[in-house]
Amino acid sequence: MIIIGEKINSSIPSAKTAIENKDKARIIELAKAQHDAGAAYIDINAGMFLKEEPEYLAFLAQTVGKELGLPISVDTPSVEAARAALKAAGVRGGLINSVTTEQARLEGMTELALEYGCGVVALCSPEPGMEETPDSAISIAGKLVSYLTSKGIAESDIYIDPMLKPVGAAPDAGKQALKTIEKLHCEFPNCHISCGLSNLSYELPKRRVLNRTFAVCAIAAGLDTAIADPLDKGLMSLIAAAEVIVGRDEYCMEYIEKCRSGLIEA
Repeated sequence: MIIIGEKINSSIPSAKTAIENKDKARIIELAKAQHDAGAAYIDINAGMFLKEEPEYLAFLAQTVGKELGLPISVDTPSVEAARAALKAAGVRGGLINSVTTEQARLEGMTELALEYGCGVVALCSPEPGMEETPDSAISIAGKLVSYLTSKGIAESDIYIDPMLKPVGAAPDAGKQALKTIEKLHCEFPNCHISCGLSNLSYELPKRRVLNRTFAVCAIAAGLDTAIADPLDKGLMSLIAAAEVIVGRDEYCMEYIEKCRSGLIEA
């Protein structure tokens, strides 16, 4: 399972304060902790700052990507902000989160992905007048994958995100999400299937319980990537166990190693 660490996000009050103050020590602490807990990428998000987003995103990219040398996921709908961040990071690789079928955004982010050698998160965001169903997600994903691959981005560098809806607002959201993940996995076997894990539990109590449970169900359906909290040891333990159950961890070697390293919570 590819984990994209979610903790350096301006929507989190404590992280927003650290970003606004350009508290490099705190950002480094958050990035290192997530990396050590198993995050393959560190998500950086400065969207709450609106006009100042390019400046703050570049600060985060330089701190996490260039100074620490950790792979980053540049989380923004703004091509301008993404460009500033990738330039500041000064390295090739990482992820751009995200693209939609909106033409200017799709073209601009694709150009950046090719220039900096990044993977791309492709959102199954419905077009105007389109009903949100598993089939509509397949349709949108098909358009995005077709465009991205035509420009030279490998399928293995595309992370399709079905866009989870909160179960608190739509009672069947969890069931629909699992159906969509399964269909996307079958239709695009060479792409990654990703999601923002905590979106499903938005505004509900004891969110970690829901996030953990959904993660196990989603892995069984085909999810292989998630923006999540790697510092939630219970979540990471269940993910490791689920990887064993679905046959992604040959001879349970990764699970055994994590047990030996104290990363598994019984």
